[in-house]
Amino acid sequence: MKRAILAALGLATSLAAPVAGEDIKVGLLLPYSGVYAALGNDIEAGFNLAIAQFGSETDATFDIVREDTEVKPPVALGKAKKLILQDKVDVIAGIVSSGVLGAVRDLVHGAQVPLIVANAGNDDATGSDCSPYITRMSFSNGQVNRPMGTWMHEQGIRKVYTLAPDYAAGRQMIDGFVQTFTAAGGEIVGQEFTPFQKTQDFGPYLAQAKASGADAVFVFYAGGEAISFVKQYDSFGLKADLPLYGSGFLTSPLYVNAEGPAAAGVITGLHYVPTIDTAANRSFAEAYTAETGRVPSEYAVQGYDAARALIEATKAGATDRASLADALRQVSFEGPRGQLSIDPATNNVVQPIYVYETVEGAEGMTQTVLAELPAERDPVNGCQMAPVSN
Repeated sequence: MKRAILAALGLATSLAAPVAGEDIKVGLLLPYSGVYAALGNDIEAGFNLAIAQFGSETDATFDIVREDTEVKPPVALGKAKKLILQDKVDVIAGIVSSGVLGAVRDLVHGAQVPLIVANAGNDDATGSDCSPYITRMSFSNGQVNRPMGTWMHEQGIRKVYTLAPDYAAGRQMIDGFVQTFTAAGGEIVGQEFTPFQKTQDFGPYLAQAKASGADAVFVFYAGGEAISFVKQYDSFGLKADLPLYGSGFLTSPLYVNAEGPAAAGVITGLHYVPTIDTAANRSFAEAYTAETGRVPSEYAVQGYDAARALIEATKAGATDRASLADALRQVSFEGPRGQLSIDPATNNVVQPIYVYETVEGAEGMTQTVLAELPAERDPVNGCQMAPVSN
């Protein structure tokens, strides 16, 4: 039956494609054009930096083939087929958009080609749609927001109004926060989901938040929407009486300087912030800035740790697709984010979450870490993890 399915996909000949010696061919499947090009560039820069720093620790060499998803699921599916069938890659890394991840999931699972997810956070990818060939080194949408619900309640916040764009990630981000905030005894006094990439005027939603009786507002926005939202929140003069909290993508280092002083005082939580005060992060941040001229973002560290995970897998003796997939599920190391490991029940990364306040620094906007929250595993969420087929 599996052979018939794979033949229909044109994949039957790819099942047993071996790694030649210890030359690992890597397909980087990232957006190099379109709205997420900056994210793709940061992920690739981090990936390449880790190969340069840690590649000498393994006997394997890495041959990298780049493909542009254009943030379009049909395009990404075609590029993934090329990487598997024509380029005969041993492993794929990247994937920024959850829509793209959904498009290539069955392909990589059926072809038994390991995929290291370096961004896309859709909860189902390591839940009901999990695969032993898909390992996520970035985050899940719920994972980065659940700890904030508990932490905000511990700070004495009892009533919250939430906002996010109306698409899967927006709803999953907010759901994660709401679960823990209400479990701790908090109350959601209002909730709105704004039209995704269509909302230019947040004024009506901010007026509702102000009138709701909330102690604070918790939001998820990213990219251009985050810049617009933060600036409008500040211009409405709400921060003094209605402080703004959110998922850390709201004030990402990638675009926080575009938000400028409007972001000052906003408190968010995320799995990475460039001011984490550890030797591993200082080394990474200094090297990344020297190489690119940019402060590292969460996207940069995800690319860095994705490559590090691949190197660790080869150090464990992985030499073909099956052994790489199996070894990736077992990696554990201390990186810029702190101690990382993979939960074998879901193949999702286990990592700490940092609460930080955005402040004005001498060279622009920067971050003050307020708390490191304990790492937690995602719920299994319907995942039934089969063993890797050899």
